[in-house]
Amino acid sequence: MKTSCISVDINVDDMENYSQAVDLLNEGEVVAFPTETVYGLGAVATNDEAVKKIFAAKGRPSDNPLIVHIGTFEEVSSYVEEISENARKCMDQFWPGPLTIVMKAKEGILAPSVTAGLSTVGIRMPDHPVALGLLQTLKKPVAAPSANKSGKPSPTKAKHVEEDLDGLIPLILDGGTTGIGLESTVLDVTVNPPAILRPGGVTKEMLEEVIGEVTQPTLSEQDRKETPKAPGMKYTHYAPNAPVYLVELDKETVGNAIHKLHQAGEVVALLGPSEYKELKSDHFFSFGHEGNVDEISANLYDSLRACDKTNATIILATTTSNEGVGAAIMNRLEKAAGRKWFQND
Repeated sequence: MKTSCISVDINVDDMENYSQAVDLLNEGEVVAFPTETVYGLGAVATNDEAVKKIFAAKGRPSDNPLIVHIGTFEEVSSYVEEISENARKCMDQFWPGPLTIVMKAKEGILAPSVTAGLSTVGIRMPDHPVALGLLQTLKKPVAAPSANKSGKPSPTKAKHVEEDLDGLIPLILDGGTTGIGLESTVLDVTVNPPAILRPGGVTKEMLEEVIGEVTQPTLSEQDRKETPKAPGMKYTHYAPNAPVYLVELDKETVGNAIHKLHQAGEVVALLGPSEYKELKSDHFFSFGHEGNVDEISANLYDSLRACDKTNATIILATTTSNEGVGAAIMNRLEKAAGRKWFQND
């Protein structure tokens, strides 16, 4: 299969930009497109054969549910049994935006592959002109996980999608670099209190200002054997080829770790704040300035992917605070590292 890549001007409201993508989706094909979080790989969410092509292209486990993307508020009631007060408040406050809301799905509407056998479905309205333009032109729900090989760092640029899926999908809509750089927050409102199943750009603190108490399970609590309610809860994610180890955000600690690894013959790639460039790693990729979680989230996946273009045999990734968006960053880093920490002693 030949993969085409079409550049879409995010500042131009032109329905013709989406005609090829809409035609492909209507024909039961998959299309990659940008959102404000990461690039998604979409198929019409009511077409099970089309949705299965997402799993085939990504090599994604079939018990991993997909998020449904919609272009208008009115569509939600077509796919869920009830929009609760908490769901409505979150929609009003955070949509369009990086929040997926898990609600009870209507039976027999969405493709079985979307819900992975669950009675619930996660729905969101993306805050990106290309994604919204595509969805509003198509006028159908689109199931879309991140447009990468399963387990690899999510794509924040069209070229990342090409690296993973060239020859496996027919079309990529190139809308430039995504903004937030981390997948959406997933909030389950079918439980009381509502629970964050995956942290993201909409933080626990932001949600609690709108709907009151919200729980956020730890990674250990998420490690359940049953079918996960949201993407990213069960399987290893976000990992480059070389093993990743987390290391405390402290220059002396990181410097000692690099020295110890060099003594062991390792080629070290360091992912950390720009202030750590002076340390003697073999390869260095900056997350941005120390403590700037917006920069870190935007650069995280690009930095992890960049490691694959080096001869690094081990990757050290510095940590950040668990406050606010930092919780989402640490969630992704811990999954990329398989929760491995470098021990200096």
